[in-house]
Amino acid sequence: MHDTTHSPRLRIGSLFSGYGGLDLAVEHAFNAQTIWSSEINQPVADLFAHHWPDAPNLGDITAINWTDVPPVDILIGGFPCQDVSTVGKRAGLKPGTRSGLWSHMAQAIDALQPEWVVIENVRGLLSATATRPPTQGDPDEQRNPTIATPADATLRDLGPDPWHLADGAARPLRAMGAVLGDLADLRMDARWVGIPAALVGAPHHRFRVFILAHRQIPHPAGIGLAMGRREPGSRAGAAGHYRALAPDHRLGTQRAAWLAGQEQRITDPVAPDRATLRRWGRYGPAIARWQHITGRAAPAPALLNQADGPRLAPAFVEWLMGLPAGWVTDPDHSELTNSQQITALGNGVLPLQAAAAIKSLQPLSR
Repeated sequence: MHDTTHSPRLRIGSLFSGYGGLDLAVEHAFNAQTIWSSEINQPVADLFAHHWPDAPNLGDITAINWTDVPPVDILIGGFPCQDVSTVGKRAGLKPGTRSGLWSHMAQAIDALQPEWVVIENVRGLLSATATRPPTQGDPDEQRNPTIATPADATLRDLGPDPWHLADGAARPLRAMGAVLGDLADLRMDARWVGIPAALVGAPHHRFRVFILAHRQIPHPAGIGLAMGRREPGSRAGAAGHYRALAPDHRLGTQRAAWLAGQEQRITDPVAPDRATLRRWGRYGPAIARWQHITGRAAPAPALLNQADGPRLAPAFVEWLMGLPAGWVTDPDHSELTNSQQITALGNGVLPLQAAAAIKSLQPLSR
């Protein structure tokens, strides 16, 4: 997507980082490097730090002073989905909700002025409602009207309206519309796509929405560095600690290199053998295909416990997400319990799916 032959590797700022699934996809798609993260779940943040030891955690997004944060070329994040998810309470995108933390990501975009923004969220973003936060001198009635076009005398004087376009209530502002509108206000051109994980060969649906936004006016340097801002320093901000990368720090691509192999195998024809069919039954073809794409056999799907019965195995969910073995479950670097591992994996991003979505939106790139 980006010519890195004669330019330094792009720098990523990661919000709502989780175990780094979106970071892996963006590092792969852009040949970029995550330089800092923001994650409030400490065990998950520790897991992220194991894989990105040179990317300090800035902590709670609501407490970050963006003027003290190193500039980045790409800002990424999958803001919380609880209030827009179709399986949640559908509180929507509004102040005071977890999903309402999008407003803080928008503030980060405004302050840092990245060249690119990558956003991931659930299908419910397309249908959940949104409420604009209050602003001084802008009454709520103007921000969230109940009537789209009042059928007053002026409109009636315009002539007959057989379609009754002026007589009905407005459609509510949707969460996706609010996000895209905010990006437009921030002078970002945006494209979006929704794809299921099955599109890249995963044996499950997991539909996700991805947004790729690009600055309308690119930075003169051509690589998206925020012009006029100071370079990363060693001073600690109020919301967390960060440090400049050491002069001899080598930005590598090995962390996400395995994604290239997965991409190459997506379209390979795969036929399950008899052993796979015996073990997995009607799921055999889907399991065989994902085994081929990920390059490793499916772990046992359940943990057996005589007291509680079988429980979903975190290692199996990790495999379903297309992650390398042990990315989340290795006890040597993960202090998460089995239940916490399942939650972290469920909240995370499937890297191959995200990479495919980003690359499908690449006509936006320059």
